[in-house]
Amino acid sequence: MNTKTRVLIIGGGVVGCSVAYHLTKLGWSDVMLIERSELTSGSTWHAAGGFHTLNADTNMAALQGYTIRLYRELEEITGQSCGLHHVGGVTLAETPDRLDFLKAERAKHRYMGLETEIIGPDEIAKLSPITNTDGILGALYDPLDGHLDPSGTTHAYAKAARMAGAEIVLRNPVVELNPRADGTWEVVTNNGTIHAEHVVNAAGLWAREVGELAGVYFPLHPMEHQYLVTEDAPEVYEREAELPHVMDPEGEAYLRQEGRGLVIGFYEQDCDPWAVAGTPADFGHELLPDNLDRIGDALETAFRRFPVLERAGIKRVINGPFTFAPDGNPLVGPVPGMRNFWSACAVMAGFSQGGGVGLTLAEWMVEGEPSRDVFAMDVARFGDWITPGYTRAKVRENYQRRFSVGYPNEELPAARPHQTTPAYGLWRSQRAVFGAGYGMEAVNYFAPEGEELFETPSFRRSNAFEATARECAAVREAVGINEIHNFGKYRVRGPGARDWLDAIMAGRIPLPGRITLTPMLSPKGRLIGDFTVSCLANDDFQLTASFAAQAYHMRWFNQHLPDDGVSIENVSTRRIGFQIAGPNARELLARVAGADVSNEALPFMRLAHLDIATSRALVQRLSYTGDLGYEIYVDAEDQIALYEALAAAGGDLGLTPFGMRAMMSLRLEKGFGSWLREFKPDYMPAETGMDRFVAYNKPADFIGKAAAAEEKAKGPARRLCTFTIDADDADVWADEPIWHNSKVKGFVTSGGYAHHSGKSVAIGFLPVELIADGLEVEIEILGEMRRATLYSTPLFDPDAKRMRG
Repeated sequence: MNTKTRVLIIGGGVVGCSVAYHLTKLGWSDVMLIERSELTSGSTWHAAGGFHTLNADTNMAALQGYTIRLYRELEEITGQSCGLHHVGGVTLAETPDRLDFLKAERAKHRYMGLETEIIGPDEIAKLSPITNTDGILGALYDPLDGHLDPSGTTHAYAKAARMAGAEIVLRNPVVELNPRADGTWEVVTNNGTIHAEHVVNAAGLWAREVGELAGVYFPLHPMEHQYLVTEDAPEVYEREAELPHVMDPEGEAYLRQEGRGLVIGFYEQDCDPWAVAGTPADFGHELLPDNLDRIGDALETAFRRFPVLERAGIKRVINGPFTFAPDGNPLVGPVPGMRNFWSACAVMAGFSQGGGVGLTLAEWMVEGEPSRDVFAMDVARFGDWITPGYTRAKVRENYQRRFSVGYPNEELPAARPHQTTPAYGLWRSQRAVFGAGYGMEAVNYFAPEGEELFETPSFRRSNAFEATARECAAVREAVGINEIHNFGKYRVRGPGARDWLDAIMAGRIPLPGRITLTPMLSPKGRLIGDFTVSCLANDDFQLTASFAAQAYHMRWFNQHLPDDGVSIENVSTRRIGFQIAGPNARELLARVAGADVSNEALPFMRLAHLDIATSRALVQRLSYTGDLGYEIYVDAEDQIALYEALAAAGGDLGLTPFGMRAMMSLRLEKGFGSWLREFKPDYMPAETGMDRFVAYNKPADFIGKAAAAEEKAKGPARRLCTFTIDADDADVWADEPIWHNSKVKGFVTSGGYAHHSGKSVAIGFLPVELIADGLEVEIEILGEMRRATLYSTPLFDPDAKRMRG
């Protein structure tokens, strides 16, 4: 065993071996993988071995497609069989909502190059004669789905890594992880100490314990999972062709052929978190005791859907643990707050996602950033607000919902409320319906008296539609009030603050009392932040960005922070307050501020420190609603006093609270983009219109400058556009394909119904050569082609007189 290595990977399951292979593939041969027992110990060896591309996140689906296509390459490189069975897969739809969901997924696949299709009951019966199609409306068929040999595949990854120079050490538990001052690590194992430049936690069931060795909490938890292997069945072995996978979401089951019999597994409601106190050190190749009572109801449903199961005896029961993160996606990337410590864990679908996880992490380590937006599996999507209790509750919920329809407007109830602001009680008393993001409650809309405090999950317009319309009208016709706690906020101070911001932000840094908008770019010029920068004093700034990106952005800031002269502090939950917006907003502010807030005294994109009631407030003249508006920030302790002052002064002005549903409707009327929809690391400034905020000619050599300048010089191949749609009862959400002359030419990034304008609106990409005012296209919504028209003049306040006046 070597005592020094560039990268040390802890864990010899399919994910750890994939990371080792991909690091060597990208040119880092000085790689060591350490496994506490044998390769595949833990979850890998007892996995059912299925693989599929279906995932609500398009980049995750693409990485799953990459994983599946990789297996042939591994076999060719190593000569090691992965035991591939590309039999295709069928996901059944028994309800209209499920069919809507599958149609929406099929629409995404059109521009992703995935050849899936919606099929009917007769086609289902031809593909899988053992499936009872009674009550089935249709299904999604994916020819890429299949299954493999978990052990053979893991060993193929390992062999390919070894062939490229990696070292694999078995039966050698890690007992200590000690960081050194230079950012490297001393990894103490049973067989000796290894000095590693980088450490990767790919420890699977033991990822929590490995994290504890480094002083880090990883939000994941193991769950028990059972599947059954049947005896031989003539309906199976007498066929010439192998049966496809069948996913029966209503029955919470998946089924596939296994030799001459079948495998059927369940994601049952009566599920059990495993190893709450920690994964036992001596666990490895054991299974857990059978618990058929737990899947009794699901088994009865399976007998009706697949009658052959009643005649085929059970040969074996597999009950083993595997790990979930709270949202079911992996935890991948550089661990926030740590140097050279990386995550590749919570990969519950290792044979669908393991290749993509390995590729992503290797790109991140070798090239400095992944080749696509991977926020959906970035370990930084969770912050230091998360706890083991929250994790367990959400993991259990996610397991139970493994086959549930994922509605775009659905708010899941487990572990809520977790974090709230002082205003939470005020909103509850006004019949607020809440959503949650990054652990924090935020108002979605206010339900009228007599209506339930719950938004019906749907792909179509929900019961929040009319309430949202009323809130939008209040903003456009009088004045609305909305909480601004759900922005990420950072205080940057020090004599070097301005120069540092100039180097890390692509836009101009404002002078005192002014505000600018600026993207933050990666070295390759990709968008990694959409910031509002407020200059409170020459060496004192407030940055505002996405609330959900706090750990993501703090990780980037800390990686680029100089040794002295600059301090940065995350004040997201300590500096909160309200925004007021609408034609009466200035009059309301004047009543409570006791100061001149005219357009001359406080113009657009300026700030002022004002005394409001008993609070000293930071007031910023801007609003995401695209209307006349102000953001008013105070310390969290002063929020209630601020609200009471605004409410008392605003009664005769029509002051009305509004939620995030209205906010997102109002921003559409101005064509304002949103983070992780129009702006994310898949995109660059010029193609998104963010180039208007990039200071290409400023002296500072800001991160990503060369790449952004190159994109500008060449000109983008596509640009964001806005469309109105002849919609029925469903609007776009995101990822719908845009058709022109019967071909898919682009895709939707976001959209919805713009209530004040009375229009269904979409924002999306099209090739620049097609873009022209009045261009007619079709946008596919839930399997139907809807006529859409491109426009370039904002639907509301097109000359910005109200917003700026």
